[in-house]
Amino acid sequence: MSSLAQLIGTDGQPLYGRLEAPVQDINFTDFDLRTPMGKAIPPGRRGRRFNQFQFIGIHSDAIIAGLAIVRLRWVCHAFLYLYDTQSGAWKEHKFTRPLTSGLVFGQKPNDDITAFRHGRNRLTIRATPRPGIRQLRVSLADGTRIRATIDESTGYDPLALCTRTGFTGWTYTQKASARVCHGRIDWQDRKYDLEALGALACVDWSGGYMRHETSWNWACISSRLSDGRSLGLNIAAGVNETGYNENTLWLDNRQIALPPVHFRFDRYHEKHGWALTSADDSVRLHFDPVTAYRDKINALIMASNFSQYLGRYSGEIDIEGETLHLERLWGVAEDHYARW
Repeated sequence: MSSLAQLIGTDGQPLYGRLEAPVQDINFTDFDLRTPMGKAIPPGRRGRRFNQFQFIGIHSDAIIAGLAIVRLRWVCHAFLYLYDTQSGAWKEHKFTRPLTSGLVFGQKPNDDITAFRHGRNRLTIRATPRPGIRQLRVSLADGTRIRATIDESTGYDPLALCTRTGFTGWTYTQKASARVCHGRIDWQDRKYDLEALGALACVDWSGGYMRHETSWNWACISSRLSDGRSLGLNIAAGVNETGYNENTLWLDNRQIALPPVHFRFDRYHEKHGWALTSADDSVRLHFDPVTAYRDKINALIMASNFSQYLGRYSGEIDIEGETLHLERLWGVAEDHYARW
């Protein structure tokens, strides 16, 4: 896999746009960060304003898992949810610590460690460029265990995008969906062999000097079409849209850019379906929510109203030469407000 060495150049500015390859080093302290009035912020203080997170989703017809490790200005946070699609069993875990206590968050998306520790609960994501894998290790106090390996070698072509954010900031995001995933999840008396289940994974590594107050919607699918081809989908609205967008489809690992998409849903009637449509009508999707992970924080220094829904997607996507038909594919849809 080819890559770009650093995001911030010698002029103190990032590479903007939809990049031809992922970036090895998100060297954010080299960015010429300034206040809106033009006053330079010294390198030693730039880390306090930098937000970053890594999310991994594991999807199959039997088990869906979502895990995130988040670094914010005043706190660090991690969550894990597990959903058995057959029985409807659900389990979620949330952990928050002040500043960066218990947190390790490297700046190399494909060659570093992201980890969170809270008492006897440990969550670790380790990425290595050779042989090109991302390992997920979870060990929780209640006995939950995850040992999963995501293939980032064969046909790996992630989205790499950097856009201006607000008056002085920027956001870099690297995402890939429908990646082959091997390993095992042990949850209470349930044991899931991810390879046997044909599980596929999505990875979202994002960081930047984000807006103090922001919101977005996000849709993600890691599944297979009825003809057996893998289908990865990443669609967002409200973020990373300054001259570009992050909307991407992976069809058997082939990356295809998609146009801007509008999310139509009723935030206050959570069982109602969502519609995702593009202005050119090439994307026509319907999402039926089944369950959700939610988290609300309203504190003096920060706030978050976060809902990530698990459900099924149906509809069509037109690409060059054919129309893809989605028939009740598992995926997630997100509604998020944040002040950080």
